[in-house]
Amino acid sequence: MLLVAGIADMAVSGLSTVVGGLRGLMRRADMAELAAEGQQEIKARGRLALDRFTASSPAHLEVLAQQVKAHRGPAGV
Repeated sequence: MLLVAGIADMAVSGLSTVVGGLRGLMRRADMAELAAEGQQEIKARGRLALDRFTASSPAHLEVLAQQVKAHRGPAGV
């Protein structure tokens, strides 16, 4: 869902910019890393797009705290 919303947000914000960026990416040697970063950015855009259109979104700091907790694991390490 986040991926679809992120892609839709990118399409609305400017398809020509994306096409120009893709041409530049095709000449890069670190395509796998750039693709992973691109996927993360699209998910982040999707998260932001969904937050804009949902009735109530959670507090920003609460979301960050949950992400840190999930990243560290149950032991908090």
